[in-house]
Amino acid sequence: MPAFSPTLLSVNVNKIATLRNSRGGNEPSVLKAASTALAAGAGGITVHPRPDLRHIWPDDVLALSALCRQQATAEFNIEGNPFAPASARYPGLLALIRASQPTQATLVPDSDAQLTSDHGFDLERDEKTLAPLVASIRDLGVRVSVFVDDQCSTAALIRAKAIGIDRIEIYTGPFAKDYGEGSQAGLLRCADLARRAADAGLGVNAGHDLSQDNLFDLLSAAPAISEVSIGHALFAEALYQGLTQTVESYLTIIKQVQQAN
Repeated sequence: MPAFSPTLLSVNVNKIATLRNSRGGNEPSVLKAASTALAAGAGGITVHPRPDLRHIWPDDVLALSALCRQQATAEFNIEGNPFAPASARYPGLLALIRASQPTQATLVPDSDAQLTSDHGFDLERDEKTLAPLVASIRDLGVRVSVFVDDQCSTAALIRAKAIGIDRIEIYTGPFAKDYGEGSQAGLLRCADLARRAADAGLGVNAGHDLSQDNLFDLLSAAPAISEVSIGHALFAEALYQGLTQTVESYLTIIKQVQQAN
């Protein structure tokens, strides 16, 4: 088995913004939560701004980008739907990417009707519409990742590489559901996809419903995963453990996987 670098933990701070927005004002502070996570050793921060401004606001994006730039090794990742229209309060994903210059932009086909992201792009179907967006983002010096389902075909991966996509992000919601029910099916699909993506020359990220309970087995089965984005479970666990300790617990899991491999 080839040697892979330790997986980067990117902390998604959307849930802190959701809590803040439920009461108005500035508490809890998205910036303080992100700063605490980075100080505890997280390798990056993820945000997923939406046109409905349910959680992260455009001002948050700019402030968090500046925070990550202050940390020499911290990555900043923006997720979102590149086809969602701009509005008076939401400038559009591409405009936010231009303004904040993130390390990575992760393209996700969600809509305001979705409570959360629940599927990936069909790269064979969406290739022609994605290609010019991918080129525009890469011209800004930003790495491009695209959210895909765990049964993404090899042909789609090859096309993704051909249009300049740097990484895929595996939608791990089905994996987490299967895992919670005692099934290995989702784990096997993710491991197979990660291997095929790496063989196609793509980097591999993963995200959605990952937790301390399932992360070790996922990374052990799919060591090619370069980055995991974790928010909901991490902040739920932090309610009981504290944010610093929770981030450190995730980093311990990642270290254990690396040592085991």
